[in-house]
Order: sequence, then structure tokens, then C-alpha cells
Amino acid sequence: MELQVGVKILLKNKEGKFLLVRRNPKKYPEVGPKWDIIGGRIEPGASLMGNLRHEIKEEVSLDYQGEPKIDDDHLEVKWFSGGEIKKMGETELDLFFKELLDKGKISI
Repeated sequence: MELQVGVKILLKNKEGKFLLVRRNPKKYPEVGPKWDIIGGRIEPGASLMGNLRHEIKEEVSLDYQGEPKIDDDHLEVKWFSGGEIKKMGETELDLFFKELLDKGKISI
């Protein structure tokens, strides 16, 4: 077994909506096309913020401004209100992200 460490970030825009990406089931057949927050494996030696900036740039081509554009790992990207995210079930939302929401570890 190989241990991998990753970073995730929940981005919020000026309108109070959160950015989620829908996974591409061809790339992630074990999970399917569920919505999740931006994230990925860290690059050893890079800072936490450096890793977060890298994942944001890689996954949605965003430099803290502008409009997000997805990479091949995802099907789409969309801004959601907190209420919309809370209404999503296990068939729509990433299992670990949903668990953090349900346990109150992430406030939206």
C-alpha cells in the first residue's frame, strides 16, 4: 500500500457560491461523475499554498480571478449555493466531501 497526501480547497465567490467540479467517470470509474471540491496529491517540497495554487490552476485554470475552465479529469465546473450543495445526496456528491459537510467539519 502506498500512502499519498493531498490538498483540497473550497472556493467561494463574491456572490457567496462555492465552486465544485464533476469528476470524469472515464478517469475515475470507481467513483463516477460526482461533484467534489478542487484538490489533488501534493508535490513534495512545495508549500501548502503552492500546492493549492497548483491544483486550482491545473483543474480549473484559475489564478484567483477570471472564469474557471476544466481539465480532462472532470466533466464540468459550476458555482453552487450552500443550500444547493446541502441538498445533494450520496449519488451526486463525493462521499468524503459529503461526510465533512454532514459532520459539520465544513461550514457552507
